[in-house]
Amino acid sequence: MESEISELLDAAEKTMGLYFSYDINLTLNSQRLYDVDDEFKSRPLWRQAEPRFLWNSYLLEPLIENKLDQYLLPVIQGSFQNIQAEVGSEKVNVTLIARRCTGRIGTRMWRRGADAEGYAANFVESEQIMQSKGYTASYVQVRGSMPFLWEQIVDLTYKPSFDVVRQEEAPSVLERHFKDLQKKYGAVLAVDLVNTQGGEGRLHERYAKSIEPILSEDVRYVHFDFHRICGHVHFERLSQLYEQIEDYLKKHKYFLLNEKGEKIQEQLGVVRNNCIDCLDRTNVTQSMIARRILESQLQQIEVFGVNDTITKYPAFDASYKVLWANHGDAISIQYSGTPALKGDFVRYGKRSAQGILNDLQYSLARYYLNNFADGTKQDAMDLLQGRYITSVSRDMAPPTKAGFVESYASARLAFALVSGAFMFMMMSLRHARHDARHLLLSLLWAGLCIGITHFVRSNGRVFTNRPRAHKSSRP
Repeated sequence: MESEISELLDAAEKTMGLYFSYDINLTLNSQRLYDVDDEFKSRPLWRQAEPRFLWNSYLLEPLIENKLDQYLLPVIQGSFQNIQAEVGSEKVNVTLIARRCTGRIGTRMWRRGADAEGYAANFVESEQIMQSKGYTASYVQVRGSMPFLWEQIVDLTYKPSFDVVRQEEAPSVLERHFKDLQKKYGAVLAVDLVNTQGGEGRLHERYAKSIEPILSEDVRYVHFDFHRICGHVHFERLSQLYEQIEDYLKKHKYFLLNEKGEKIQEQLGVVRNNCIDCLDRTNVTQSMIARRILESQLQQIEVFGVNDTITKYPAFDASYKVLWANHGDAISIQYSGTPALKGDFVRYGKRSAQGILNDLQYSLARYYLNNFADGTKQDAMDLLQGRYITSVSRDMAPPTKAGFVESYASARLAFALVSGAFMFMMMSLRHARHDARHLLLSLLWAGLCIGITHFVRSNGRVFTNRPRAHKSSRP
């Protein structure tokens, strides 16, 4: 038991993207922070914290119970980036903050969809803050997995099938999720970026059907088939999506304070973006929306001319692209273990051969991590969130002795066997044109590849790194 928990703590120590402040409540965005009263601000920081984004909530419980307020420091998980640029004689400061919700925290394949309470996997609030000429403007977007019960269980295939769980509950779970969003952000525009074909298509149909009963003036749904319209290189076609949502963005505005710190206007609604992972397509889309909003803000405070855009200022444009690329990479590494795909477009404004090769590398790394590493990482997250509780009884039967394969097989061994067999098969095939023996050898290697893969899939619990069974410590 000690060695098992130590392994999880070793994984927990590698948690990335943790931030704290001694003075400011990082869990609230600028608009919500502005609206709270003096009594609220006089409370200890941990009591001001938004529970959704308080990453160390469970770890603080013993200190809270003993009223040790002076030792309590709220922590969020997410990202923080900042750039400064010069536009003519004016300085522009842009900050980008991500706040990860802990309600359904987890890794890519082990946390999909939403739970029965409406908490969505990989739910992240992204706030872009602009400061210039004494003005402060803020714009908030959110991302999160499609908010109904669905899963994607790893089985060593490259893209495991999607399964909708308890389909009859989808509308109620989704309604619970959107009511919570309305309570916190006002109106909601759901932008769904998944494919209309295949497994993604089935999820899209379930999403569109489940959200239909709650559609209103305050809840809108827009589907944009990112891969069909933009392909792998034509991301400029996102302008078609912007044309569909431009009226919503203008109507629901953004938060703005003048030089005296007085509120001029507030954000009245939020855009909720999703693809399957809520990483790659989502980050490209969010960066496009944030760019248009930032341009509107700079035009309103007359740093930009009426028709000016960020691209008119090359240094500003380059640093702004890097800002959003780093933001997307940070969120992606926490959820999938690798930087975001399509990052070259966000970073440089166009797709490149090197970027496509990087995407291939990251995709292979995700496959390995999902199947052979993320189970332990998921357990570590659950341990830190108070959702991994084990109990030991003297009356428990000792575990059965593992067989030879279970004793010696491991994730890395399985992966190495398949990779090695595949490599030798390719080497043999190169020589097969000149020698029948090599053709026979290549067929043997191919058979070995298939055999190992079939065996590993049939014995998934031996080879894949699945999270251990556990129960929640909270109702």
